[in-house]
Parts: sequence; C-alpha cells; structure tokens
Amino acid sequence: MPFAFAALGAVLALSACGGAVHADSASGPTGEPVSGGTLVYATGDTEPACLDPIVSGNVPQALVSTQYLEPLFFQDEKGEIGPWLAKDWKWSKDRLALDITVRQDVHFTDGQQLNAETIVENVAYIKDPQTLSSTGILAVEKVASVEKIGEFTARLHLSEPDNALLEHFAQVWVPIQSQKALARGAEANCLSPVGTGPFKVESWSKQQEVVLTRNDEYHTPSPAAGHAGPAYLEKIVWRFLPDHAARFAALQSREVDVIDVLQPQNAVAADADPALDTLIGSRPGHVVNLTFNTTTGPLTDVRVREAFVRSVDVNAALKSIFMSTVPRSNSVLSSITKFNRQNPEAYSTDVDKANRLLDEAGWTERDSEGYRTKDGQRLSTTVIQNDSILVPVSVLEQFQNSAKAVGFELIISQEEPASFNARRYAWEYGLSPLYYTKNSPSVLNIVYDSSHIPSVIKGGYHANNNGLIGSSANDIDKALRLAATTGNEKQRGQQYAKAQQLVDAQYLSLPIFDQQTRLGFRSDVEGVALLSPLGMPTFYDTWLDRS
Repeated sequence: MPFAFAALGAVLALSACGGAVHADSASGPTGEPVSGGTLVYATGDTEPACLDPIVSGNVPQALVSTQYLEPLFFQDEKGEIGPWLAKDWKWSKDRLALDITVRQDVHFTDGQQLNAETIVENVAYIKDPQTLSSTGILAVEKVASVEKIGEFTARLHLSEPDNALLEHFAQVWVPIQSQKALARGAEANCLSPVGTGPFKVESWSKQQEVVLTRNDEYHTPSPAAGHAGPAYLEKIVWRFLPDHAARFAALQSREVDVIDVLQPQNAVAADADPALDTLIGSRPGHVVNLTFNTTTGPLTDVRVREAFVRSVDVNAALKSIFMSTVPRSNSVLSSITKFNRQNPEAYSTDVDKANRLLDEAGWTERDSEGYRTKDGQRLSTTVIQNDSILVPVSVLEQFQNSAKAVGFELIISQEEPASFNARRYAWEYGLSPLYYTKNSPSVLNIVYDSSHIPSVIKGGYHANNNGLIGSSANDIDKALRLAATTGNEKQRGQQYAKAQQLVDAQYLSLPIFDQQTRLGFRSDVEGVALLSPLGMPTFYDTWLDRS
C-alpha cells in the first residue's frame, strides 16, 4: 500500500500535524492498565477477500492481520533489523545464502511449534502460483529454494543477492504462519489464518465483522511493546463500515471505539472534542500518486506528462480538500522511507512551462471548447478513480480544471474496486491513482523496474503501472538493480538516489502525499499505537479506561 518514532522503540512517534505522525490526546491514562473488555474497531477500507495477507497482499489485510500474525524480523525507526520470531541469522560470503534460526519457545495458536520446517513451508506457500500472492511473491522472488539444515535453522538460497530480504521478512505481508494450518488449504486459511500474535481469529461474518479473541499463551511481543505477556483486551470486533459519515457518527455515539480512514473534516472535529483523540501516521513506500500510462495515447510523450504535472496545483488541492492536514509529497518515496529524495522543483506548478512544453510537443491548435489538438485529435486522457485509493474525486476535479486552462482534457471515470482493477490490469487508463506500502526503498524496484510490467499472477496484475520501455527504462532498471544487489550501503543509497532522479526526469507519476494511517478513537481507549515498519495500528498494549 507510507516516520518519526517514539519512546516505545519503533512504535510510531507522536508529533505535530504536518510531520510524519500526529496525535491529539485529550487526556492521559487515569490509572494502571486494566485487563479485559471488547474493543470495537470500524474500518473504512475495503473488506479483505481473504484474512491471510499472503493471498493478494493489500492494506486492508495488513490492518487486521497485524493483530494475529507476526514476522521473522523486527525493523526499528532507523530501518535497522532485529530479531522477533527469528533469533539469529547469517549471510554467506557471496550473499547468495541466508541461514535463519528461529526461537525454540514459540507455538502457534493451533499448537504447532515454530521450527525450520515452518520457514520452508511458508516460502513454498508464498511461491505457489495457486496461492495468488502479489506482494508476498514479489518479496521472495529472489529466493530460489529453502532447505532445513537443523531443527530450528533453515537456509534460503538466492538467485542473486537481495539486500532488502530481511526488510521483506519484517513486514506483515510476509508473516510466519502455522504449517499445519497452511496444509488445510487456501479456503480454510483465508477464513482463519493461524499465527503467533496477541489475538486469534474466532469468526468472520462477511460484509459485517471479524471477531478476534485474546491469545492467552502469547509471549512474543515486539521490541516496541510496552508490556509482556497476553494482551489486555479480551476481544476485538473488527467491523466493516465504509461510509465515512456513518463511521464517524458511530464513533461519536460510542457505538465503536476506534475508526480508521479518518476524513480531514472529522479530524478537525475530533481535535475539538474532549471525548475523542486522533492518531495519524505516515506509512513507508511509494506515495499516493497519479501514475501515468506511457504505453498509449498522448502520455507516451514525456513533454506531455511534464506539462500535466506543471499545470496542476497539488498544494492548493490539499489545502482546500484536505484542510491542510496532509503535507504535500515531492518524492516518489514516502518522507519516512530510507533514501527518499524530495524534489519540489520537478513537481512544482508552472503554467507557462506547461504551455511551452505542449507547444513543443505539437499540440498548438485549440478546438471550440478550448482544448488543444494535434492532427485533428484532442489532447485528452482518462483518470480512473476508486475511493479506496485515497484520492477523492474533488481533488481530481481541481486537477481537471487546472489542466483545462492549458488545453488538457482530463476525463474522470469513477470505478468500483473490481472494474478499477480490471481496467488497470488491461492498461485501460491514462492516469491512475495508486500507492504501494512497503518498508524499504526497494519498493522502487517493484513499481518502476520494467521486469514488473508483465503480469506476475494469472488475472493481469502488474506491479509496474507506467509501462515505460526503451533506453530510458533501461537506465532506471540498471540503477535499481545495482541498488538492490550491492552489499555496500552507501552505494545502495547512491543508486536509489540516481533511480529517483531518472524517474523524476521521465515524469512517470505525480506524487501527491504520503500514505497515512488515520485513526480516531474514544479518549477512554488507552495505548493505541502505530507499529513500525508499516504504520499499522496495534492493540497489544491497548486497554479500556472505563472506571
């Protein structure tokens, strides 16, 4: 699917709005944590089709599965890797083999012990085409095979070095699940994945709610946790409530305790209400952006792509639509992602330059409606929009009006999730709002490397949505692949900087803002936090102060 961090290790820090994380706390805890109670969480994200984040691999899955699944490694606020379910690891000299030793004292909630076979089976499950993984399979694409070399040690053999592999295994899209549970088959596993987390899946009433119950045997908290042992909460009811107004009203009326996808106007209202708190934090990865399809139409010309970028005023749209609660991004990488390179000059509004670029590209005539034409064809493109991608129609309408001033027709096509994805997979768009949450600069390899233009799973999915080929794409690929394979961290940073420069110069996307987790919650809900590295909410330390 986008950190300053705080006193609880890599639980995201609390800072002023406009930075990476914002929290408004109406009142502090009134006493010691209390065990028990049910927390009701209402999500505005789409309901997952599967509760196992390895199948597909999206933010709605990550939000809920963070409560019951855990990864091998922990990644702190500086991007450093530490142990979690794994206790040790060792690279071979050629960096083509990685030995991972897991803890010997961990059991899944179905009784299965964590061991080397667990890693073997989990990687095989991710790589099995029948699993239909997208995020997970891209994370382990360089893992050629896995072998058990001891009861608790597995060896991963790589096709080439991958300096992001430990980062991959520190995110919830590559969690560690019970091999006994995986053997049940995809349908059973989608309904109730089995992990080692502080909660476990009790039931799923589709289109209504998921019920999570406390794992009373839990003893593997992350280094960021505020306590040890089982969670305080006895149960979490995870409701699906997509309507923004209804979701906030439910929070105000105490029908629910926590909501996400908090709208800007609701964040302002919550800040003024002593009964409510907010917690807003950036997520790592590829920012929320408009991605250009370079494979067809006028956007095949880089001058036209830059002209569109120069014609729109992102800052004005964020100020008016998001009420200045969301900072502008000037990088394809989130502001909290390692090696991000902010480039405000490349993405600044410059209407005069936009007009010059379109003149140079041959779009010199105007039709009766004021749109530019060339060879009898109107300068026109379509942006497909889906509410779950975080760019509201009102923002696109502002872009539409700005682009028209330079003679550019932007057609807005609102789509349901299924048709949005179908059009994206079939390359039937000019621009598409997208983002990709990932805890590593290697997200650039996923969304910009030309090897990811083809479909990686049956059904047409492609991680690269700009489709650029040719010499310019080759230059980007070269920088990205060196960045991904070098064992020298300084060179890694230099190559990711170079790749971003090349991407900026090709105007493959228009960065808008960091992805964010935006929570509103009742002030008697204590210990709500966002967990590194993905900025997902965690309720392990949460308790209800209702005395």
